[in-house]
Amino acid sequence: MLSVLRAFGFEDFRFNLSTKDPDKYVGSDEVWERATAALRDALERHGLEYGVKEGDAAFYGPKIDIDVRDAIGRSWQLSTIQADFNNPERFDLEYVGADNGRHRPIMLHRALFGSVERFFGVLLEHYAGAFPTWLAPLQVRVLPVSSDHEAYAETVRAALEARGLRVDTIGADDALGKRIRTSKLEKIPYVLVVGDDDVAHGTVGVNPRGGEVERDVALDDFIQRVSAEVNDSSRAALTA
Repeated sequence: MLSVLRAFGFEDFRFNLSTKDPDKYVGSDEVWERATAALRDALERHGLEYGVKEGDAAFYGPKIDIDVRDAIGRSWQLSTIQADFNNPERFDLEYVGADNGRHRPIMLHRALFGSVERFFGVLLEHYAGAFPTWLAPLQVRVLPVSSDHEAYAETVRAALEARGLRVDTIGADDALGKRIRTSKLEKIPYVLVVGDDDVAHGTVGVNPRGGEVERDVALDDFIQRVSAEVNDSSRAALTA
C-alpha cells in the first residue's frame, strides 16, 4: 500500500490499528488476538509508528488504516487492510496445510486507495491540479505562432501522439500570448510554441510548467526527453 501511495506522490503517512469492539464482534477471542498481533507485528517490523483506535475494528476483524497528508497539510484516510474471519466461516472455506490437515483461512481485505473517484479527488487537491507529467490528462499543448505555422503544429502533434503522449493543438485564432496564458492556467506540463525557425529546422520552443523557456529544441530530442520522463514515472507507479 505504501509503495502505491508513494508512486502517486504521497510521503506523509499516519497509521492506526483498530481493535475489537467488545460489544460487536464475531469469532473467538483467540482468533482476534492472533489477527491483531499479526497486524501489530507488520507495523512494527516496518518500523512504523502507529496509534491504536480501541474498539474501532469492523465486527469481522481488526484493521490497519493509513491516512495521508496532502500538500497543504490536510489528512485523508485512503488505504486499509482488514483481517476477516467471518466470511471464511460463512462460506465454509478450507485449505490443506503442510500437515495435510484442513484449516480455516483468514481473509485479508486490502483497499489500496479506496474508491477511484475519491482518490483522484484527493490527488486534485494534493497537486492543486498541477499533475506530474505522467499523470496529467493533457501532457503537451502545441501552439502555432500564426496560421502559417498550423500545418507544422499538426505535424508536431502527430509525432507526439505516435509516441503515446496526450497532446492537443490550439490554432492561431487568438493572440499567442492569450493562448499561452490559457494553457498555463490549465496547468499543462509542457506548452510548445512553433514559428518560422521551427518549421525550417524541425524544432520547437519548449515552455515547461514552472520552468525556463527553451528555444530551438529539436523535436526528436523533446519527444525522447518527455517520453523517458513519462515512462519512468509510469513504470514506477505500475511496479510499486
